[in-house]
Amino acid sequence: MANLVLTIISLLAIGWTVVHAGEPSPLQDLCVADFNSPVRVNGHACLDPKKVTADHFLFKGLNIPGKTSNPLGSFVNRPTVDQIPGLNTLGISTVRVDYAPRGVVPPHRHPRASEILTVLEGTALVGFVTSDPENKLFSKVLKKGDVFTFPFGLIHFQQNVGHDNAVTFKLHNILD
Repeated sequence: MANLVLTIISLLAIGWTVVHAGEPSPLQDLCVADFNSPVRVNGHACLDPKKVTADHFLFKGLNIPGKTSNPLGSFVNRPTVDQIPGLNTLGISTVRVDYAPRGVVPPHRHPRASEILTVLEGTALVGFVTSDPENKLFSKVLKKGDVFTFPFGLIHFQQNVGHDNAVTFKLHNILD
């Protein structure tokens, strides 16, 4: 009887225990890159907050089509912290990809990032492959306005399968 009561109490304790795992909250609201500091720890050192302006969080140019006259028939415009100092330590990035007809972003992976892709123009075949042992392919043909996600670290690809140019927009969640 005592063992039964102890077992029930243990199960209740385990069942009622709340486990929370996640990224810690940032210690500060923002950390705009200070390109003049020699310190390099998990990105650039932080600029003095008194010197930060809205322009540190702005990038203009994702509306400009990229040149797709290359062997892959695609152009990736990925602004980095060098173009958007406010990205420093945020763990995110954004990308515009332009595709000529049949243009491709070949299979690749981001070891520490998930991705979400939105088709702005055209038709794109997208997909990813799971890890061993299944190595299962998940793919879809997307049209304007469709969204597809690529899980963390998996090999994925995109190809314009339409007769006209295509444009996609991607967001990356980078786990640092």
